[in-house]
Amino acid sequence: MAIDEHSARAKRMPRLPQRPPKRTEIERSESADAAQVAEDQASREEGGRKVVATSSGKRRKSSLDPPMTTTARTLPLLVCSIGNPGTTYANTLHSAGHTVVNSLAAHLGYAQFRKERAFGNGLISRPAISGSTGDWTLWQSTSYMNESGKGLKAAFTAWSKHIPVGEEGRVVVIYDELEKPLGSVTVRTNQGASARGHNGLKSILKLMRDVPFARIGIGIGRPVSRESNEVARYVLKKMTPPEKEKIDGSVEEVVKKLQQLERG
Repeated sequence: MAIDEHSARAKRMPRLPQRPPKRTEIERSESADAAQVAEDQASREEGGRKVVATSSGKRRKSSLDPPMTTTARTLPLLVCSIGNPGTTYANTLHSAGHTVVNSLAAHLGYAQFRKERAFGNGLISRPAISGSTGDWTLWQSTSYMNESGKGLKAAFTAWSKHIPVGEEGRVVVIYDELEKPLGSVTVRTNQGASARGHNGLKSILKLMRDVPFARIGIGIGRPVSRESNEVARYVLKKMTPPEKEKIDGSVEEVVKKLQQLERG
């Protein structure tokens, strides 16, 4: 009878849920590996991007996705300065274009200027390391101001031969600009613009009628008197140290303008 009572009590007691057996460290590791394999198999390519489906059902971008980059097309530039040649006229206000282009070459880390006959006997400077900057060629006229057009035309002809067929480049002339504040930088791209009495621009416009070019004027101030003799004396005088500092200081602004011009 005791046995029967024990059996009856056992039937009335609720069954407790059985705990699953503890997994070993190896089993846990194998389970994690299996989940990773499943996740990798769920990854797929969408529109050139790798998207991974996670265990939560959400998608995340793979860390291997290539970065989104865009490369803006730029134009090769032939950056020219005009002025008077030789040490006698070096660093005069009328040769401010040469002063700026000398500073530009140093600012960009370009190679030293050297004369090239094919480029109208002008002085040429290019990047010291290929691909280190934009495709800019610096050229300085070695002619007198009123004969600038002949050398520039030859330089343009030689330079344009290196531009691939179907592409185009841009000529930029840097020159001194009377009546503008000392060291100021002015850009003109309209081809019908007047030379405004500048003999160097007159020569270029006469000999390069069919070649459009942009102008960057470097302000050299103005004399008190407007008499022609006083104006000539003013533009041909050597820059004072403060004046040269102002002219050299325009280089960073010139670089910004050139970057705008190379974008078309």
